[in-house]
Amino acid sequence: MVFQSLKMALNAIAASKMRSFLTMLGIIIGVTALVVMVSLVSGATGAVTSEISSLGNDMITVSIRADKGSPLRLEDLDAIKALDAVDQAAPSGSMNATAKYGYSDAMVSVYGTTAAYYDIQGLELAQGRFIKTTDVNNGSYIAVLSDEAATELFNRTDIIGETFTIAGRAFRVVGVLAKDDSLMSGMMSSLSVYVPFTVESRMAGQPYITSISISSANAQDMDATEDAINRFFMKRFEQDEDAFSLMNMSSITDALGTVTDTLTLLLGGIAAISLLVGGVGIMNIMLVSVTERTKEIGIRKAIGAGRGSIMMQFLIEALLLSLFGCVFGLLFSWGILEIVTLIAGGISFAMSPSTIALAVGFSSAIGLIFGLYPANKAAKKHPIEALRYDG
Repeated sequence: MVFQSLKMALNAIAASKMRSFLTMLGIIIGVTALVVMVSLVSGATGAVTSEISSLGNDMITVSIRADKGSPLRLEDLDAIKALDAVDQAAPSGSMNATAKYGYSDAMVSVYGTTAAYYDIQGLELAQGRFIKTTDVNNGSYIAVLSDEAATELFNRTDIIGETFTIAGRAFRVVGVLAKDDSLMSGMMSSLSVYVPFTVESRMAGQPYITSISISSANAQDMDATEDAINRFFMKRFEQDEDAFSLMNMSSITDALGTVTDTLTLLLGGIAAISLLVGGVGIMNIMLVSVTERTKEIGIRKAIGAGRGSIMMQFLIEALLLSLFGCVFGLLFSWGILEIVTLIAGGISFAMSPSTIALAVGFSSAIGLIFGLYPANKAAKKHPIEALRYDG
């Protein structure tokens, strides 16, 4: 019975190809909207989460107010690094200044830090070396440039040993970082110069530490690490919680996930409305189809077809219309996402199996729910009255 109903439903759809396609259009638009919206949010979130993770999910940044309590100095880092929950700690001072080499000049971001900053931030060298502890202790005027800063200032990257000036002070290049094509690097200044913390603090006129990057000894328990660091600074600043603030990269990732889930639900709900409209379209056409095929229903009933057989035929037809619309919608979605991926460059927007399953499941439910009333109406027709129909 099912096979015969399926065959009859396919024949009915094929007999009116244009009408069937127009009926599917609402489902096609709804599925395309649902899949594209969810996939765009998912892809963008995945890219941002990946970038944040690349900065170090085991990293905590501490910002300190210089006007609160006893200022933090470089020597205080030893006490922080002595905490069991802490792996490494590095100060991070920053200032903007003009760098010059010959007739070239560029506005760069100057970061003052120590040797540990390299591992904490997951930096990579293309050539040379990073800042050493002796550079910090001696206040050496050495610098490590980002690939972009080296290219902008020297028009090349093989610059180890070259000398340039920052705010009138001469620096010797000891290292060049590898090119960073990540999304986060595009959001921040790429013209970066790293110098010993003691040198940057002297140039900026700020001898105190105002920012510290800390890596956890246990990346699986960032809450415990954050709690230990919080207790340390509360004691250091005599319970003044306004003197500092903590930023846990892991917490940012978790918060982003929560926002994404909410946004996906919201956009999915909006797109689902289009599917409901498509369902109404299917119901309307199926009602027209029932009226047009009244005599056919009467003949089938007269030769012994039961209510269940008639109902199944029209339900399957409604379901097939919805599923065919879903297939077309998925194909359109795939094409749109491929185009967006090409335009976006490094970000991949792809349909996940769960998104496809959601679209198929929702489309099936729409087809069955909105096909139920027309199917029931067809099944309830009296055979004699149906045979007399002359519409």
